[in-house]
Amino acid sequence: MTFLELNLNIPLLNALNDLGFENPTPIQEKIYPVVMSGRDAVGIAQTGTGKTFAYLVPILRQLKYSEQKHPRILVVVPTRELVLQVVGEAEKLAKYMNLRVVGVYGGTNMNTQRQVVYSGMDVLVATPGRLVDLVMTGVLRLKSIQKLVIDEVDEMLNLGFRPQLMSFMDSLPQRRQNLMFSATLTEDVRDLIDSYFYEPITIEIENQRTPLEQIVQYFYAVPNFFTKVNLLENLLSNSAEYTRVLVFAASKQVADRVAQLIEPIFPEQIGVLHSNKSQNLRINSLEKFRNGTFRILIATDVASRGLDIADISHVINFDVPDVPEDYIHRIGRTGRAEKTGVSITFVNEPEMKFLSEIELFVNRNMEEKPLPEGLKISNIFTDEERPVLFDKDYIGKPKVLTESKGAFHEKKEKNKKVNLGGPGERNPRKLKPENRGVLRKRAAKGK
Repeated sequence: MTFLELNLNIPLLNALNDLGFENPTPIQEKIYPVVMSGRDAVGIAQTGTGKTFAYLVPILRQLKYSEQKHPRILVVVPTRELVLQVVGEAEKLAKYMNLRVVGVYGGTNMNTQRQVVYSGMDVLVATPGRLVDLVMTGVLRLKSIQKLVIDEVDEMLNLGFRPQLMSFMDSLPQRRQNLMFSATLTEDVRDLIDSYFYEPITIEIENQRTPLEQIVQYFYAVPNFFTKVNLLENLLSNSAEYTRVLVFAASKQVADRVAQLIEPIFPEQIGVLHSNKSQNLRINSLEKFRNGTFRILIATDVASRGLDIADISHVINFDVPDVPEDYIHRIGRTGRAEKTGVSITFVNEPEMKFLSEIELFVNRNMEEKPLPEGLKISNIFTDEERPVLFDKDYIGKPKVLTESKGAFHEKKEKNKKVNLGGPGERNPRKLKPENRGVLRKRAAKGK
């Protein structure tokens, strides 16, 4: 099927032609008639399959010109980076349309965003927290919303956005179309669908447990953090093969530490992306990675959801994610648009159990590759890697009790003192006159 067969209007067809798109992906093809019918829909498809265009194309096809200020389309996504990406994709599709698209997110001046919102829009793309903030100020009203899109809803719930989701969904018009798109369908997501969706049609393209087949996956068994750094340096030195590399770290601290250690070796080639970085720095790092200024981007899982970055040659998991679904999202950043990609995972001994869970989840055994010849193996362990000897799972040799005196033993001299009570009981004369009578009454009762 081609986009010509979807009964699109001329402005959309021209925009798609400019972008070089002729054929819709499976999720785009199957979800289009459902969205056009007005029914609630849930789209489940692997990352990199074109879910953003899957909802934007039919929505923009139906959107009529209007001068009203309040938004008619609301798209909610979990991160600031996704807001910017969806706004960018909508603007590309609306190139030949008179359409106002606005994105709002936290980490920036809310007064500036209030002014933008007050000017009016047709499509609003927002993170849950900033959306609720703007609604509470009264500058943003959701009474005109006709279609609600929740993208990457499972990630929103993982990030703790459930209260914000409940808050703004209860304030939306009852007569609206609900659309949800995600790579996974968890129990929490099902509960949300049951609460707010009306007889939704579910479109599932592929089994969500199957990783993209065009991604080559293998791992290295690496003893510790510093050896992982040495291995990363070794691989990245091959710039002809590792042309655009996304490195995932388990935490913000690890991402910063890795970047600090390898940046002197690859100057002006590395960007860092995580939630502790300022908004401008995050946007600049992402844009420089997209346009090729940065060859390497070190990030936490904030970059694993929905971000569409073309031609990522390798995804390197510096740490093994402890949730198998997160592994799927990470490796989905490469091998996009039917191109091949490579996923490499560094695994130390404690992380082997996470690797086994991933292999069980994706129903395949991952190939282990030998460490490169001449790689420097460090014998230094970080504080986090050193074993904790007194945790509940540690079984050591019991201490031998010597010269035990049993449960009862002679008290120390200082503990032999007898408690004589308070100062008043020892010497009634020291009591204030009004309290002496109380003490006499107590003594009389004792008799």
